[in-house]
Amino acid sequence: MQKILFITGSINQTSQMHQIAAELSDFDCWFSQVFADSRFINFLIKNTRLLDTTAFAGQFRQNSENYLNAHGLQIDYAARLNEYDLVVYCTDMIVPLRMRNYKTLWVQEGMTDKFTLVTHIVKALKLPGFLCGNTSLNGSSDICDVYCAASEGYKQYFKKNGTQVEKIIVTGMPNYDNLAQFSANDFQHKDYVMVATTDMRETYRYENRQAFIKETVKIAAGRQLLYKLHPNENFERAEKEIRKYAPADALVFTSGNTNQMIANCSELITQYSTVVYTGIALGKKVHSWFNVDELYKLQPIQNGGASARIIAELCREYAHYQGDKSNFVARYTRRKPLAHSAMPMNELALI
Repeated sequence: MQKILFITGSINQTSQMHQIAAELSDFDCWFSQVFADSRFINFLIKNTRLLDTTAFAGQFRQNSENYLNAHGLQIDYAARLNEYDLVVYCTDMIVPLRMRNYKTLWVQEGMTDKFTLVTHIVKALKLPGFLCGNTSLNGSSDICDVYCAASEGYKQYFKKNGTQVEKIIVTGMPNYDNLAQFSANDFQHKDYVMVATTDMRETYRYENRQAFIKETVKIAAGRQLLYKLHPNENFERAEKEIRKYAPADALVFTSGNTNQMIANCSELITQYSTVVYTGIALGKKVHSWFNVDELYKLQPIQNGGASARIIAELCREYAHYQGDKSNFVARYTRRKPLAHSAMPMNELALI
């Protein structure tokens, strides 16, 4: 039986990989948290806590492996146990050289961070994308053989930033392709202004949280506020700040189904969060630190939850493919156009 390795990162990325693998029962599927073959990076992972706020280590790896174990999935960390017919990546910002000998496929899992000065320097010097310290170059390295994008808008975005358009196929994005399903829910609150925060401080990025909270209060203009904290945040600190600068009746949630909360809100305020697309898909007025007009152009396609099956079909075809890797995407799309047909998706509590 052919083997496929799925590279995981955040819980969002891990759950997407699980959904795709679930459609590939005819393959021997394994999973590994994102890893590097660099001795220096591995020294930092093993002997320090400097990378604990990245997908390499800390709670990201722990949460991901807890998820894999809870679902009885096979783990091959750093691809040491097997040889593979295909490797499916959630990030192309770090793909060890030895892994590039395999067929590789990249799956988009959310929005990418804004370009910064560091991003431009890393890109200009052709350094590894992870040195940006954010996800701004995810999907733009042109390293993988095939790229699965959430929408035509993102296909053009990744093309603009460095990936050959011939490699990119619009498949949809598993956790954001059936957002209408969240409208039917039993979340107890309704008609509030919702705020979805971001873990910028926990990932060493600057944020003036006091100013942000005050801005949300201004936007709410006396309406009920509900804050949903990012799961990577320091909850104690974040809630203390909200209690200090927001109205006393503000609701604060550290867990729960974010998409259901958005479905029940009247207006959505985000910072750098993919959940803004839930608000857009459900017709909410949205605020973002990204350009909202651009977000409408990038909005992931809604195909009734078919993206995992579509990507799995692509994985299956590519794993079996015997020709030159550079010709696969053109041959695949000519022979077998992707059909974005409806397919139910299990409800997930997304970050």
